[in-house]
Amino acid sequence: MISHKNPYQPIGAELINIIDESPTIKSFVLKPEKPIIFEAGQFVELTVPGCGEAPFTPSSVPSQKDTMEISIMKAGKVTAQLHEIKKGATLGLRGPLGKGYPIDNFCGKEIYIVGGGVGLAPIRSLFLALVERKKDFVSIVCRYGAKTPEDFIYKKTLFGDWQKIDGVQIKLTVDKANGQWKDNVGVVTTILKPDDVKIANAVAVVCGPPIMMKFATLKLLEFGFKPDQIYLSMEKNMSCGIGLCGHCMLGKYYVCKDGPVFTYSQIKDYPKIWD
Repeated sequence: MISHKNPYQPIGAELINIIDESPTIKSFVLKPEKPIIFEAGQFVELTVPGCGEAPFTPSSVPSQKDTMEISIMKAGKVTAQLHEIKKGATLGLRGPLGKGYPIDNFCGKEIYIVGGGVGLAPIRSLFLALVERKKDFVSIVCRYGAKTPEDFIYKKTLFGDWQKIDGVQIKLTVDKANGQWKDNVGVVTTILKPDDVKIANAVAVVCGPPIMMKFATLKLLEFGFKPDQIYLSMEKNMSCGIGLCGHCMLGKYYVCKDGPVFTYSQIKDYPKIWD
């Protein structure tokens, strides 16, 4: 639910820290005037006063209520302005918006997470929420790719603490390696294997650039996943965030209102879903 009466009115949020994640991505730690209670996979609209607003999925765990982290790639007008902002600035937040992952429906199953690029940002929120409840799941299996080793975000935890969590299995790949990279080289689909999980009792979560999501989904279907076992984060063309402007129509759905999390079975028959 939207946390205030006027859905277009943001609340203030102090920027209390900025973390350089990669050459193009920074994480912004915000302290809202009042807590914004969200589910993993939902998004917020982040406002830069005098510049505009843009939708982003929080990368922090939902149980972290006093602050919110958002990891942002420098890619356009608002994001470029954000990458110049200094700690202590006041930004605006409105939300939470959309529908997140139905984590309760994942209980008793193996969770197969496939991500690429900045797609690790919304996956981080889901991953941390799953880890908090890991006894509810058979296993959490993660496959993640980046362009180069330098492009990985959350390096300290991705290469460190997350690798040591009981019941969690992580494999990484890069499109292009440097001399110190010892793991797989290739797109993320090259580290997907049909025996990574027992497909009959698994759900898959895919998040990343559209082309990566397309080929990862096709690979999962090839393995035997059914369309309703595959969850996609379809964050495309969102603007108003509440289903009024129509910019994000996907078949009969508004991505911002009915998603951004969909099962593949919901959207598979609509044209140009990966555009």
